[in-house]
Amino acid sequence: MVRAATVALVLALAPAPLLADEIADALTAAQEAYADGDIQYALDELDFARAKLLERKTDALGAWLPEAPEGWTREVDTDMNAGLAMMGGGVGAAASYAGPDGDSYKVTLMADNPMVASMSAMIAGASAMGMKVERIGRQRFAVQDGQMMALVGNRILVQIEGADAEAMRAVAERIDYDALATFGQ
Repeated sequence: MVRAATVALVLALAPAPLLADEIADALTAAQEAYADGDIQYALDELDFARAKLLERKTDALGAWLPEAPEGWTREVDTDMNAGLAMMGGGVGAAASYAGPDGDSYKVTLMADNPMVASMSAMIAGASAMGMKVERIGRQRFAVQDGQMMALVGNRILVQIEGADAEAMRAVAERIDYDALATFGQ
């Protein structure tokens, strides 16, 4: 008991670097390497810190994926960001949902990716391009060929695909778009 209290007291009084996380440690190491003239090590540490920050941002975006409906299962795609790196960066989260009758659909969220920006014109002009346009709350969706797409906050693409319109609409209604628009801010 005394030992646990001593450890807690030491940690409480410890300087900030002792309690720093791996991102802060990498940034400090990069700064020290730069000061020492070791540019390559500084770059390596900055790359590491950036990768860890993107990992945290990805996890935060993944929190917006809706839970599976009653009787369905959800499997989160953990490899999504590897593909985004080849498409100009940004972060993404995706999950596949499977129903008891063999039905399935996929929800994909992508943020801060150049492809998302290029799709904004298509979504905005969906009706002129022959796509059906639906509103879920205040969010506008382009609907075509078993797929729904929306652009949230001009930087987050929401795609739902693979199910009938009713099932996709039901999952789309489970997302808080106003809150999602604040992602990363």
